[in-house]
Amino acid sequence: MTIAARSLVYCAVLLPLSVAALVAVLLGRQGAALAWWRALRVRWLGRPPVPPRRPRTVLVLGHAVASFVLGLIAVVPLGVQVLWVLRGVLYGFVDRGPYDHSWGGPSRAGAWLAHFLIGTPEALAGLAALAGIAALHQRLTASLDGVRAPRWLFPTVALAVLAMVLLFVAWTRQL
Repeated sequence: MTIAARSLVYCAVLLPLSVAALVAVLLGRQGAALAWWRALRVRWLGRPPVPPRRPRTVLVLGHAVASFVLGLIAVVPLGVQVLWVLRGVLYGFVDRGPYDHSWGGPSRAGAWLAHFLIGTPEALAGLAALAGIAALHQRLTASLDGVRAPRWLFPTVALAVLAMVLLFVAWTRQL
């Protein structure tokens, strides 16, 4: 499986798993949450396992919150992938026409090809974003087990959160 496919699956389960981990930590089961994060990191991204340690509950809770935020961020590029499949790959089935005013129209084949070709770079950028989110998260997870986090990790996560907040504000003002 390619890193793009692994990252897509990793980011798709990141939000639900972070919600489950938040609940588990609040119920005093941080060991279960840690096991989930480790399994996700090792199985889906193929990262080597590190010797586990038992971090403090507050660190696991902070990790669950950070994971939730990264999972929310991942929703945007995951949505881009879904839209590309529906409006690019399956355009001719989703939109029955007429195609007189569609990109690539007036024929169905032209509109389909135009939507596919225009959406493909966006889908590739979305896959790159998912790979980046997965890489950030796996480094955060490794830091729970004592692997030294690079200096750029936390500022990069903060920058990703800021970028997503700005995108969300711009999007809601457009509506």
